[in-house]
Amino acid sequence: MAKVELDDIDVKILREYLKDARLSYREVARRVSVAVGTVMARTKRLEAEGLIKSYTAILNHEKLGYDLTAVTEITVSKGKLVEMEREIAKMPVACAVYDVTGLTDALIIAKFRSRQELNDFTKALLSMPFVERTNTHIVLTTVKEDFRLPP
Repeated sequence: MAKVELDDIDVKILREYLKDARLSYREVARRVSVAVGTVMARTKRLEAEGLIKSYTAILNHEKLGYDLTAVTEITVSKGKLVEMEREIAKMPVACAVYDVTGLTDALIIAKFRSRQELNDFTKALLSMPFVERTNTHIVLTTVKEDFRLPP
């Protein structure tokens, strides 16, 4: 995947969208001190290049009842990692699915409303073909959770 080259104006525009993706072109232009047409053209280019994938709201999961966050390590056998990860990625509670280095093959971050949901998720993972074992860590305190990295 090719890296997208950004200049200072692109970076400033992206930072404004990271703060509030609902901003109008006009408001972004005012904050960045450029013309509205500049913001519009650059935003369209960044979308076309795939740097901006979508616009979304950041929800407070705890207020929605998702009080449990689990980080699950998975060990997979017989080269079926990609297939297994695709299935897990379809599960609504899965927030992130990663291939990792180290003693395990994949790392899953998921959120749950109850211990029963976590139990059902873990059993679903263990019932998948080629999943040898899981090791689940329960998050006690979330110090920081924000995947919006600065450009």
